[in-house]
Amino acid sequence: MLLSPAGVEALRTALTRADFTSNGIAGRLGAQATGGVARNDFRAALRATEDRDPLATLIRVFICDQTEPEAAVAAALAPLAVEEALAGGLVERYGDGLRAGVDLEPYGDDWWVLADVPASARPGKPLHAEHVLGIGGATQTLIGATVRRPVETALDLGTGSGVQALHLGTHARRVTATDVSERALRFATTTAALNGQDWDLLRGDLVAPVAGRRFDLVVSNPPFVVGPGTTTHVYRDSGRAGDAIGAELAAAAPHLLTEGGTMQYLANWVHVTGEEWDERVAGWFAGTGLDAWAIQREVADPMAYVNLWLTDVGEAADPQRMAAWLDWFDAHKVEAIGFGIVSLRRAGHDEPVVRVEDLRQRVEPPMGDHIAAWFDRQDWLRARDIETLLAARYRAATGLQLRQEATMGDEGWAVDRQVLAMPHGLRWSEEIDPLVLALVGGADGRLPLRDQLALLAAAHDVAPEELAEAAGPIVAHLVERGIVEPVAD
Repeated sequence: MLLSPAGVEALRTALTRADFTSNGIAGRLGAQATGGVARNDFRAALRATEDRDPLATLIRVFICDQTEPEAAVAAALAPLAVEEALAGGLVERYGDGLRAGVDLEPYGDDWWVLADVPASARPGKPLHAEHVLGIGGATQTLIGATVRRPVETALDLGTGSGVQALHLGTHARRVTATDVSERALRFATTTAALNGQDWDLLRGDLVAPVAGRRFDLVVSNPPFVVGPGTTTHVYRDSGRAGDAIGAELAAAAPHLLTEGGTMQYLANWVHVTGEEWDERVAGWFAGTGLDAWAIQREVADPMAYVNLWLTDVGEAADPQRMAAWLDWFDAHKVEAIGFGIVSLRRAGHDEPVVRVEDLRQRVEPPMGDHIAAWFDRQDWLRARDIETLLAARYRAATGLQLRQEATMGDEGWAVDRQVLAMPHGLRWSEEIDPLVLALVGGADGRLPLRDQLALLAAAHDVAPEELAEAAGPIVAHLVERGIVEPVAD
C-alpha cells in the first residue's frame, strides 16, 4: 500500500470528517464552481475555498492542484501524520508548501480512488512508465457497460487504480484483481483498503496469475492501444502488435468463465483496407463456443489516433515517434481504428450467437442493463423453434416510433423509406418494408403470431405457410433488437 494500514484508517477519518466526498464538495462549491471544475476551470472553486478550513484545503490541494501551506495541509489530513503522507507520496513538497502527490478523487457517494496525477495537471513532466490512470472516459465506458447482477466470483484483469474492482465489490462476494505493474497494485491495494473492501490482488500479465481458475464475471480495461508492439507505458501498451490483445482475451475467455459466466472488455480493432472490420473481430470468437456481442462505439483515423495517444502521455512533440507509428499503420494497410465493448458469455450451447455491429448513437444508460437483456433475449430465442415462435404473442416496444421519407410526385407523396426507431435503450433504428411494418403495427400482445400472420396473408394475398416461414427469422431479429417483446402467458 501507499500508506500503512493505520495510515489508511487515519486518512479515511480525515476525509470523512471533512466531508471530502462528491456530495460534500458539490455542496461546498455550488453548481457553478462544480461545473467549472469539470472543465478544469478552478477560478470559482478557489474563490469558494479561500477560508482554508479542512474541506477547503483538501479541495484546493486534490481538486484544484494548488500548493498550500504545510500547516493547513497537516490540519486537513489529521489524524494522518503529514510525514506519512509525504513518505507514501500522497502529498509532495513544492515551493514553499505542499501539493498533491497523487490523484485522490472522491467518487460515487462515499468512495475515493487513488491514482497518479494526470499528465494534463503537470505539463512537461514525463509520465512514469508504470503510470496509474484515474477515472477517464474508457474507465467510465466499462463501468457503465458491465452487467451488474449478483455473482459469487469476479475478476478484474489489469486493475490499475482498482476502480473496476471497486464496483465489482458491490455485487460479487469475492473479487480478484490482477495487474502487470507492482506500482498499480500498490495503488489498487490502497483504494481497496480506503473504501473498506478486500480483494485478492495478484501480479502478472493478463490471465497468467489466475491460470486454472474460473469466475462468474470477468471485466478488463486492458492496454488496448493499437500499434507496432512497442511498450513505453504499461497502462496503454500491451507489448502485442496490432489489435492482438483483443483476440488474446477472447481466446482466454472459455478457460476463465464458469458455466453461465460473462466476460466484458474494452478493445481497439483495426480497419484494414480490403477487409471487413466486423469479420475480423468476429474471427476472434471462432472456436470459443461463447455467445459474443462486440459493439463498435467510435472510429478514428490513424493520424487522430496517434495524436490522441501521444498527447495522452505527453509525447505529442516527438515527430519521430509519430512517424514510426504512422509508418506501421501504412505498412499494415490500417485505414481506421475502432473502439468498442466486447461481451462474451459461456452459455453451454453448440451453436453460439456471434454479433459484431456498429452502435455509435447515444444510448440510454446504464448500457450494462441493455447488454444483460440482450443475452436474456438470446436465451429466450434459443429455447424456441419456429413453431413455438409462431405460437407466442408479441407486443411492440414502448414508445416505438415510425419515421418516413417521402417524395412528392404527380400523384402526391410516395413513401421511399420507412424506419422503426426506438427512442429508449440502445436507440436502434431499422429500415423496414410494408409487411414488417404491418406485423409490428399489429403486435399488441393479444393474438399469437401465427394468427396475426394469417390475417396479414389474407390481406396481402400470400399463402399463410409461406409468410410464416419468412416471418420466423424476421421476428427473431425484432426480438433480439427489442423492437418487439414476447408477452408472458
